Amino acid sequence: MFLWQYLTVLLLTAVQLCKAQKCDKFSDLNLGHAFIGTSFRIRLLLYTREYGSCGTLMSHTNLSAHPQFNLSRPTTFIVHGYRPTGSPPVWVHNMTALLLARKDLNVIIVDWNHGAANLNYFKAVENTQKAAANLTAFIKMMQERGASLSSIHMIGVSLGAHISGFVGANLNASIGRITALDPAGPQFTGTPPEERLDSSDAQFVDVLHTDIDALGFREALGHIDFYANGGTDQPGCPKTIFSGGAYFKCDHQRSVLLFLDSLNQTCSSTAFPCSSYSDFLDGKCLNCDRFGAAGCPVFGYDVTRWKNILVKLGQTKTFFTTKAKSPFCMTSYRVDVMIWNKDARWGYLTVKLHHNGTESVATIDHKSSQFKKYTETTLLAQFDKDIQSVEKVSLKFSTKNVCKPKYKLRVLRISLTPLERKERLLCRYDVLLEENSEVAFRPIPCEESNF
Repeated sequence: MFLWQYLTVLLLTAVQLCKAQKCDKFSDLNLGHAFIGTSFRIRLLLYTREYGSCGTLMSHTNLSAHPQFNLSRPTTFIVHGYRPTGSPPVWVHNMTALLLARKDLNVIIVDWNHGAANLNYFKAVENTQKAAANLTAFIKMMQERGASLSSIHMIGVSLGAHISGFVGANLNASIGRITALDPAGPQFTGTPPEERLDSSDAQFVDVLHTDIDALGFREALGHIDFYANGGTDQPGCPKTIFSGGAYFKCDHQRSVLLFLDSLNQTCSSTAFPCSSYSDFLDGKCLNCDRFGAAGCPVFGYDVTRWKNILVKLGQTKTFFTTKAKSPFCMTSYRVDVMIWNKDARWGYLTVKLHHNGTESVATIDHKSSQFKKYTETTLLAQFDKDIQSVEKVSLKFSTKNVCKPKYKLRVLRISLTPLERKERLLCRYDVLLEENSEVAFRPIPCEESNF
């Protein structure tokens, strides 16, 4: 009898374990579903640290059915965008894992694939309001059970950004934060604030733009708007239509990859407030005094450090540049050049920083810069690696004029100022640059009287 009881308990335990390990997954549809369309349905998949990568399908009416859903914890909703082929977003589980690694959260993946998977984009846009109504009802149920709306963070991608905005507006801007990753432009551009995301939809709204000339939204929408590489033509993305589907979606999808980098803390991208990308590249927007001791904001998950300042400022447009691959961040320096040539010179500079065999390169070639006698020219140099202790600097001057005679740039003084950390300026005096010839030197601390 004892053996039978033992086996029964063992069997029941095994059954419970099997049930506990049953994981719900994101809807995997296909092009056929997108072609014929699907009836709208929304599924909410809960992930917590206790259950790791195992998702639990949430009830829309009974939260007590999910004891692992701890309403005293902050909750982050991930809302995907348009899915023209019906496939699950490849990035969604990576984002979930990184969020849980950063903080003890409830992460809810909002699976509205039955609604987003449709070759008719206009139908998917129409379904954003249905998705928002469903989420609003769910969050109100959370609130009734004691959840704090200020602890809710919604991360919306493309159409998902506007869904997040609709939810925030439905809840009278009481949710804590909306992060919008390249909000969709088509069907939303030119519409009033109540028909799209805007800064009044949450206590704090941060927005990233990566495809403003095609699938994304051009204008500023949040308390802070980040324009990566000006918001267009992301490095490493195809430039011609012959590259297939990647040509249409690479810039748009880069927003997610940049945010994942910020979650992973691989590196950080400092963003500079500016009225235009052109002014930013020209080195006209390197002053961050408006942010006080905090300095310029850093793009991504941790921008909430600047929340109070940004909300007070109202709306801030910022710019930063990236590399083609992860880690995407670059290191920024202000480069001030004064020459003593009698005549003005026009051209481009390439600056290299060296330390212990490592080389970091910044090519300042977005346009030809003017250098005039005894007049300081300020340039923005974006380096591909962060050199903590610079041992040597290399400079190369070029005009890109093949047929004209080669010029010389007689540098009276050049200084390099790191913009992401407080360090003493590095200088060099009296350097002769012959066109297209690289000159290397050891920098020295700048003379205090000169600055």
